[in-house]
Amino acid sequence: MPLRTVFQALTPGGERNLADTLRGERTGGILLLAGAVIGLILANGPTSEWFEELKYTYLGVGELQLTVEHWAADGLLAIFFFVVGLELTREIQVGELRRMRTAIVPMVGAVGGMAVPALIYVAINASAGNGDLSGWAIPTATDIAFAIAVLGLVAPNLPLSVRAFLLTLAVVDDLLAIIVIAVFYSDGVTFTWLALSILGVALFAVLVRTPAMKSRWLSVVLIPLAFASWFAMYEAGVHATIAGVLLGLVVPARASKGDTDDGHDSVAERLEHRWRPISAGVAVPIFALFTAGVTIEGGLIADAVSDPVVWGVMLGLVLGKPIGITMATWLLVRFSHASLADGVKWRDIGAVSFLAGIGFTVSLLIGSLAFGEESERTNEVVLAVLVASLVAAILGAIALRVTGAKDATQPSGQAATPSE
Repeated sequence: MPLRTVFQALTPGGERNLADTLRGERTGGILLLAGAVIGLILANGPTSEWFEELKYTYLGVGELQLTVEHWAADGLLAIFFFVVGLELTREIQVGELRRMRTAIVPMVGAVGGMAVPALIYVAINASAGNGDLSGWAIPTATDIAFAIAVLGLVAPNLPLSVRAFLLTLAVVDDLLAIIVIAVFYSDGVTFTWLALSILGVALFAVLVRTPAMKSRWLSVVLIPLAFASWFAMYEAGVHATIAGVLLGLVVPARASKGDTDDGHDSVAERLEHRWRPISAGVAVPIFALFTAGVTIEGGLIADAVSDPVVWGVMLGLVLGKPIGITMATWLLVRFSHASLADGVKWRDIGAVSFLAGIGFTVSLLIGSLAFGEESERTNEVVLAVLVASLVAAILGAIALRVTGAKDATQPSGQAATPSE
């Protein structure tokens, strides 16, 4: 989908400027927050009935009829996951994840940051009479766009190694969350459709490596093929966004001879450059608009306060994330030969681990999968994720403000030790 298709009324220069702006991390986080706020306003103002009707309006072609809300979660969010897949393949092939020595610390931190929130959620709900264990994965996710946006807003002078730690942590977190969605939150799998989806992804992988990739006409083939793979994944009973991730993962991230195009050295880099503005400027804000747009009434708040699911989600994100990340990282460094990257200090680990509690996009998605889009408990989960993400962002911002000035005065090449 060329940018001109999305931003049709713009001049070429205006289109380039807008696309560059949407690629900025701060812009993506602001638009994500704006989408959620607008959704809450529409769902709780005089437009509430109209907004409710819009959410459950069916759109589609032939037998593929989904509600607008469903299209936002399964359709548009697949674009977001495609960009995540491109980030993952770049990190695996040419980035931090290609070297186990540098990747192991944030990788283990990500595992701890998922395990402890899940354990907190399970402990709270297992001990409560009205608990529900099906939402255990809701507090395990980290929203890359939101977390990096907050980091850039409140602590732009932190060493690049600290930003790289959070980015790698979030990327691994997303990979694990994708696996969780595929394994635990997919309906009964129809293997014929699944095989067709994988076949489409394989064909996509072949075509995207052809020299003709630079030709515009190939998009006419790749976009319908990607949609066909998405549709087959949906029909297979696996959450359709998984197709987006797989399509991103099969794109080559290493530059081939003569592959440089418009300053981008690989196909993955070019595709990420093209699709990130659509993901950040259209797909994710619309998803946030419809998913976060719940009607907040006194009854909902009262039910949420007494619901162990809500407390499991909130405590898992706000406390479980920083505890899990910091503890797992410390244990690894303490009992192995692993070490923190140059410029990363323990106070930085503690500060950025709070930002990992910003679950938002993926947490909201898992919540809708765990309890159903029209469930009252899903509305409570939305409220819990919004509050917890806001609290995590505030705590992270405060911690980064406190540590940022100290980190900025340290030489970038100074190594950290466990005693710091």
